Amino acid sequence: MDIPQPWLPPPALPAGPAAAGCRPELRSQNQSLLSATRLCQLATLALALMTAVAPLDAPMTEGARCGAHLRACRFICSLQRSPHPPSRGLQSPQKQHQVCRDGRLEAGSTPCLSEKTTAWAGSPYRMDSLQKQDLRRPKIHGAVEVSRYQPPTLASLQRLLWVRRTTTLTHINEVWPNLFLGDAYAARDKSRLLQLGITHVVNVAAGKFQVDTGAKFYRGTPVEYYGIEADDNPFFDLSVYFLPVARYIRDALNTPQSRVLVHCAMGVSRSATVVLAFLMIFENMTLVDAIQTVQAHRDICPNSGFLRQLQVLDNRLRRESGRL
Repeated sequence: MDIPQPWLPPPALPAGPAAAGCRPELRSQNQSLLSATRLCQLATLALALMTAVAPLDAPMTEGARCGAHLRACRFICSLQRSPHPPSRGLQSPQKQHQVCRDGRLEAGSTPCLSEKTTAWAGSPYRMDSLQKQDLRRPKIHGAVEVSRYQPPTLASLQRLLWVRRTTTLTHINEVWPNLFLGDAYAARDKSRLLQLGITHVVNVAAGKFQVDTGAKFYRGTPVEYYGIEADDNPFFDLSVYFLPVARYIRDALNTPQSRVLVHCAMGVSRSATVVLAFLMIFENMTLVDAIQTVQAHRDICPNSGFLRQLQVLDNRLRRESGRL
């Protein structure tokens, strides 16, 4: 017959020889710092002692009372045999389960708090502080970031222009399919232009005191003329002609069997700057790519002012494409 067991707080441990069978560290630990396992052990010991010292008028036979005394003694002996050094603090999960399991088997108690705590600690849903911080911090280590374009400096562009130089210099060179870059001598050589099949001429050094050819000079030939009066001066704003000239070159190249010559006095600064702008605007090249493309066929050397204007164009085009 089951005996009703009301809940009571753990009894104080006896002092002196009567406490010889109990663990000494339980008396020295502060009650507020007792672990869940210690509380479970004390509760189980109290239940066993209550069963042993039940009143004589309770409906319990002599044999049952002796059995309760025997179970209590066995449980106390099991506590004495289990080593729990006070310096280690909490017990390992295996020892906590063993002590609580023994207490339930002997006194019929409910699952202790230490088992629930230990089971939660071993759960896959357990999350330590580092994992919590990782949830708050976006994980970008595995993400692939699109490389952003690094605009070249003026010094790097000038170094590129001087290092990569071709071995020969001629009056006219094809720097892009059907697009030629040349000087004033090539622009005045009509027979050579007809031999090369030139149909459009862009003069970036037009004017009375510069390369004064004009549309009259090519009268009687299939050459179409386009002139720009530009000075080879770092302070001259050539950028205002970048888009109109680039559109003219594009339209000319889109015409079947058409070939374009872009020239200035020397064919290295003004005309080269315009050709670079065309490749950047309509061929989707960066400034460095355009320079390398042209320099593979002809030496060029835009002045510092034109290079800065090309840098501005390069940054604007990269910004519009989303790479800057």
